[in-house]
Amino acid sequence: MKTYVDLFERMISPENLFLAWDEFQCGKTGKRDVQYFEWNLEENIFKLHRELKDRAYKHGPYKGFYIRDPKQRHIHKATVKDRIVHHAVFSALAPIFEETFISTSFSCRVGYGTHKGVNVLQRMIVEVSKNGTGPCFILKCDVQKFFDSVNHEILFSIIKKRIQDKDALWLVKTIIESYGDGKGMPIGNLTSQLFANIYMNELDQFMKHNLRTANYLRYTDDVAVVADNRRELEKLLPAVSNFLETHLALKLHPNKSILHSVCQGMDFLGYVVFQQYRLVRSKTKHRMFRKLGERENEYHSGLVTAKRFWQSLQSYLGVLSHANTHKLRESLLNEFWTPS
Repeated sequence: MKTYVDLFERMISPENLFLAWDEFQCGKTGKRDVQYFEWNLEENIFKLHRELKDRAYKHGPYKGFYIRDPKQRHIHKATVKDRIVHHAVFSALAPIFEETFISTSFSCRVGYGTHKGVNVLQRMIVEVSKNGTGPCFILKCDVQKFFDSVNHEILFSIIKKRIQDKDALWLVKTIIESYGDGKGMPIGNLTSQLFANIYMNELDQFMKHNLRTANYLRYTDDVAVVADNRRELEKLLPAVSNFLETHLALKLHPNKSILHSVCQGMDFLGYVVFQQYRLVRSKTKHRMFRKLGERENEYHSGLVTAKRFWQSLQSYLGVLSHANTHKLRESLLNEFWTPS
């Protein structure tokens, strides 16, 4: 296994910190805290560089708030300075760990994502079922309270296998320990997305190399396996549960381990996937009509522009374009007129 021993200087260099700033501030220039930091940008970046170089840097507190996407999530927002550090660390670590990830891990990776994950799942279903002529079953499960349960010590030990620069490890550990008390990662951190993949890659490797599971894919903590034998998947579930508990201190959600025939469809990453087609979840449909109704009222009240309303409608039509939803798209367009 290749290891890295000289990351820190590149990670905290002024050049990398300015690049991190450019990536971070994109789309956030209207935020007051971002504007305040930019007011003395060069002075702030060089001050941050000195703090990091002298190992005087301390991660600041988080600001917590809730969002719905669609379920309620507790987001923790770091300060601007800390988020620049997150981007700098991410840019250094991501290429190192990217080469270790399996090709069917779809979360928070360039060129991957939910739509590609659903496409691959459907392709697996077609292949396993021999184009619908044979049996096909799907096991889907996810981890209970994943982001709240990630063990700091285990995560750091996994990262240390490849990173042996003690200063870089100090900074990584500072970020990991900036949240929670020995476990947990803030959903709002860019680094949390990478740490989640590094952590769950341990399960990916176990599934592919120890259990030799052929048709396996993962998105963050959502796991799906396709097979032509129901009994094979039934035997797989306790092995997955045992590995997560003994190696990663995680538990499968007791009510979200589902195993059934593909004929019944599988709810995965926002779509209900069948062998030949896919649908949008009922909850997603209801949410679309509700949100667009709210946005239309805002338009008529003068709170949003016609362009903003049209962009919202187009974004939902984009989601529908990845499923067999011709009638639903027509219904959406018929109900919500296009403002001129």
